Amino acid sequence: MTPGIFVTATNTGAGKTVVAAALLRLAAKHDVAAVGLKPVASGAERSGPGGTLRNADALELQAAASRPLDYATVNPFCFEPAVAPHLAARASGVEMTVDALEQWYRRATDGATLAVVEGAGGWRVPLHPAGFLSDLPERLGLGVVLVVGLTLGCLNHARLTAEAIVARGRCPLLGWIGNEVDPHFERVDDNLETLAELLGTPPLARLRPAAGPRSAWGNPVVELPDEPRLLQALGIAR
Repeated sequence: MTPGIFVTATNTGAGKTVVAAALLRLAAKHDVAAVGLKPVASGAERSGPGGTLRNADALELQAAASRPLDYATVNPFCFEPAVAPHLAARASGVEMTVDALEQWYRRATDGATLAVVEGAGGWRVPLHPAGFLSDLPERLGLGVVLVVGLTLGCLNHARLTAEAIVARGRCPLLGWIGNEVDPHFERVDDNLETLAELLGTPPLARLRPAAGPRSAWGNPVVELPDEPRLLQALGIAR
């Protein structure tokens, strides 16, 4: 099975897409054949031939990947309303099961060296009719990168999320990335120091996306450093 990195976050809006796309660009920089995947997305618009639903974050990953895939493969469960995915699925009469997601992952990653998989919301986002999206990386044993949106409440959210990931013992927590999403957040350096203590490791990167360029889909474009732990996660020996 193709190894993968699952990108989760402390909350929605923390910057999962920004980090997932940056991981894909880092993989491409080192000639790693990586696919970008977004299993579940809510908040989409109709575009292209036939008015197919497309989510901006999934389109970002599709464009950033070094190994191209068609949209339906990148994002198999796409819903128009910007609500919790399990509610959108229920309203549409669509079942999302971990068995179906596992089969999709194996098909989508066939021939690739690496998959970068972006979650939806936080770690324990529900599926419909049962289970959680985190069941997928836990079943597959994917490594997890936690994106911490640096804003009030992030200390509690980050520690609880890390505890939930580690407690099951099925996914290695590869590290965390601090993302400055709140320009009014005070004492950022102090909070980063506290996060390093709470999570037991310094950040893989600190992002300041407000100062950078934007992609065609409105997301900040950032570059991740050649951090040894990140390169190891990408399967690149240093």
